[in-house]
Amino acid sequence: MELSIVIPILNSHEIFRRQLLYWEKLGIPDEVEIVIVDDGSEPSLEYRGSLPLRILYTNDKRPWTQILAKNMGMRAAKGEKVFSLDIDFILTREAIEESIKLKDAKMCYKRSFAVIDKGGNLTQDTDTLVKWGVSLERLKSKGLRIPPHTNVFTMKKSVFWELGGFDESRVLRGYPQREEAEMKRKWKRYEKTGGGKCSVIAPMLHMFPCGKYCGDKDFNPFGLFHTLTRKRR
Repeated sequence: MELSIVIPILNSHEIFRRQLLYWEKLGIPDEVEIVIVDDGSEPSLEYRGSLPLRILYTNDKRPWTQILAKNMGMRAAKGEKVFSLDIDFILTREAIEESIKLKDAKMCYKRSFAVIDKGGNLTQDTDTLVKWGVSLERLKSKGLRIPPHTNVFTMKKSVFWELGGFDESRVLRGYPQREEAEMKRKWKRYEKTGGGKCSVIAPMLHMFPCGKYCGDKDFNPFGLFHTLTRKRR
C-alpha cells in the first residue's frame, strides 16, 4: 500500500455522505486507502460501499480529542505514506497522485474554497460560496485561494513516528491544542538536521467555507459540521 488518507470525523454526517459520493466519482487508486476515525459521533458513522475505506471508532465522547483520533488512524494505516486530512478538506486527483509518487519525506498542499453539493459534485460557483458564508468582497479581492494549513500534509509513515506523531498530552489542554504548530516545529528541526525535506511540489486541495473565513471561528454553514466551540472561555 502506497498511501493511507487519515481523516478524523466528529458529528459531520452529511458532509461525510457528500464526501463519499464525491470520492466515488473521483476514483480512489488501488494503491490508496481511506482511514476514517469516528471520534465519538452520535450516531456512529457507517459505510457499506465499495470504496477502499475503513472506519475506526475511538468511542471517546470528550470534546477535542482529534489528536488521539488522528494518531489512532496513523497507527492503523497500511500505507508507506500517511496523508493527514480533515473532513472539511476536499481531495483532488492531483493531490492523490502526487502523494502516491512522493519520494521526499513530506509534502504540503495549496488550498482554495469549494463545496461538495448534495449530489457529490464539486463546485466553486461564486453564488454558492457566498451562500456558504464567504463574502463577495473577499472573493473579488483575494479570489478562491486561501493559505495552506500546517495540519494537512503527506509524510512518510516512518518519519511521522520518528517525530513522535501528534503530541497526545495536548488533549488535556482543551481548545486550542496547537498540535499542528508543535508538529511543524518538530518537522523543522528534523529538516534542519538533514533528516529529510519537503517536496517542492504543492498540489491543490479544496476546502469547504467555514470558521474564520466566514467571519466567525464557530461559523458552521447549515449546521453540517460538529458544534464544538473554537472560542476561548
